[in-house]
Amino acid sequence: MWDYTDKVKDHFLNPRNVGEVENPDGIGEVGSLACGDALKLTFKLDSNGRIADVKFKTFGCASAIASSSVLTEIIKGKTLDEALNVTNRDIADYLGGLPEQKMHCSVMGREALEAAVENYRTGGKKMHQLEGKVICTCFGVTDREIERVVRENNLTTVEQVTHYTKAGGGCQGCHGEIRKIIEKTIGQKAAAMPSVQPKRKLTNIEKIKLIEETINEHIRPALKADGGNIELIDVEGNKVIVAFRGMCASCRLAEFTMKDVVEAKLREYVSGDIIVVEGKNAES
Repeated sequence: MWDYTDKVKDHFLNPRNVGEVENPDGIGEVGSLACGDALKLTFKLDSNGRIADVKFKTFGCASAIASSSVLTEIIKGKTLDEALNVTNRDIADYLGGLPEQKMHCSVMGREALEAAVENYRTGGKKMHQLEGKVICTCFGVTDREIERVVRENNLTTVEQVTHYTKAGGGCQGCHGEIRKIIEKTIGQKAAAMPSVQPKRKLTNIEKIKLIEETINEHIRPALKADGGNIELIDVEGNKVIVAFRGMCASCRLAEFTMKDVVEAKLREYVSGDIIVVEGKNAES
């Protein structure tokens, strides 16, 4: 369903600078497995204060891996101040563009770089910390993060903010606050539209395919990392029936995972009215 450029495919299938720099000068870690995307960036400076080596480890989709790979290519050889001038738009443009729903991957790369530089400049005493007031509790996005992406990318709708930061892609309870931030930042009325509604109604086949793709790219990898899995049982209108497998089947946090991970992801990428329920289908 995602329309990736050849450069995105290349950096996904053949990522550059994967791993961790030995005895790094700076370490930046952002995201979380629960949200489906996580990135660790490490770098080493040469005697002239330029980035001599930089590597990454990314847990996420093709766009997340490609964005991280490109970021390391762009900043290698730069001073820290030069590297900090790289924006998420620069990353996306280098890749020939990203699907709008995947722009948050380029934002995550920039945030990881900033966290790594901050870690270096504080002598390793400070790791990434949220700044500002948390607006989206589902994904831990603050007002400062939203203000920045709105300003740098000329965003005007809640839907766009969700694509760039994930804010508003879960329970949608923060839509009003996001609209206020947009209005304050750009000085005009933000469009009052649901952040995750598709621009046109999906056919049943399109919806099922998008549900399957979202599970495969954004949900299953996180569950497998903890020894679990998930099976799509059926789709009935806006109701998605799934079953947990492996460690997830007996996990005491299964109810949390069902709502705050599975349902939140499907609402973010498929439709804001999706409800996820557990099925009792026997494992084949």
